[in-house]
Amino acid sequence: LIQPPPNANKNSVIIITMFARSAVRMARYDVSPHLSKWWKGVRPDDGQVTRHLSPFEQQIVMPWLKTFPKRAYAKFSDSGPYLVVTTIIVYGTAALSDAADAAQDKSYRY
Repeated sequence: LIQPPPNANKNSVIIITMFARSAVRMARYDVSPHLSKWWKGVRPDDGQVTRHLSPFEQQIVMPWLKTFPKRAYAKFSDSGPYLVVTTIIVYGTAALSDAADAAQDKSYRY
């Protein structure tokens, strides 16, 4: 509690104790007053950032390109036979239906 000076009267003691609980404790001055409750748990940086990772230093595509052949082979060896068989069946069905349509067209000629 805040102690009043020894020569203070009773009214000044009441005023001092009245505002003792509403005094700002651990105030943050780097945020707006209406956001101080929201930001009370965030600690400010203890120093200046002197080095950062530039977007030009981030190699996003290179690791993907280096592992692409291995991953492509693994994916193809896993599902490749199914894709090959399905492609052969679809292409064969389309070729046979075109041949049957052409044969039917020739049968109606005079």
